[in-house]
Amino acid sequence: MPIQCDLCPKACVIAPGQSGECRIRVNVDGRLLAVTYGHPCAVHVDPVEKKPLFHFRPGTAILSLATVGCNLHCRNCQNWEISQQDPETAPPAYDLPPADLPRIARRHECASVAYTYSDPVVFYEYTLDCCREAHEAGLDNVLVTAGYVNEKPMRELCANVAAANIDLKAYSDAFYRDICGATLRPVLNALVLAKSLGVMVEVTNLVIPTLNDSDGMIRDLCRWVARNLGRETPLHFSRFTPHYRMRALPPTPAPTLDRARSIALAEGLHHVYIGNVARPGASDTTCPSCGRVLVRRRGYTIVENALEDGCCPDCHTEVYGTWN
Repeated sequence: MPIQCDLCPKACVIAPGQSGECRIRVNVDGRLLAVTYGHPCAVHVDPVEKKPLFHFRPGTAILSLATVGCNLHCRNCQNWEISQQDPETAPPAYDLPPADLPRIARRHECASVAYTYSDPVVFYEYTLDCCREAHEAGLDNVLVTAGYVNEKPMRELCANVAAANIDLKAYSDAFYRDICGATLRPVLNALVLAKSLGVMVEVTNLVIPTLNDSDGMIRDLCRWVARNLGRETPLHFSRFTPHYRMRALPPTPAPTLDRARSIALAEGLHHVYIGNVARPGASDTTCPSCGRVLVRRRGYTIVENALEDGCCPDCHTEVYGTWN
């Protein structure tokens, strides 16, 4: 008989032998199984800045893993080779049970683990069990997600998560429906919930020419972040490059990203960054009170870290983040 999945707002009703929209949650003999459990297709050691996380243990390495599948179908997807694949046609997978994760992280001198690349929401049970194993072993967990998830599973997951970078693709329900096959409100709810549960939250907005790059759309997004997550919440504007089903648009011009950053700063956000293209000073962390450069970056490399116990050494203002 069909089973309804209650993981995300799509609430897929899945017939026997079929999968939900994410491709990996399958009705097997009347049980809903995530068929990629324990079999990530990508396992890498990355700099934490690549997530991107600029306020969480800067300069450290993070073990990063993903399985195929995603519950969104963004036409501009930057990781479509794995996120939009079926398990049967996916790249070769590894055998990595959750219990083995801490040993592998320590072998590669990683103090944290990221669930990333596709979306950890769809391989939820695997993410949840890995988070519990990592947390018990003294490792931190990081989510890199589009945040399209129901409250109960998100709340359970956040119990063992230290930090998250959550995409806010546009402050527009029409954009989510037209470009992503989703809706806006659940993402906003997930962002607020994660922050309220003590997760160190950073936000990424991929700026796409003609679709979400107007001053009005950028300003609306920045105002929502400031009002609902706090002005201290780091915001990353990332450069779009043509991929997947959106190859006709040009890459985001660098001046557009500069303009987005200027709007965000004018709206009172303290920490605004530009990604996927080098812009002078746009990857540095500065003191929100006195303006001193506290963490200077070149790409993913930390050139200077002047923070003292998470505070500015000049004016002693505490800076949002996990710095040890």
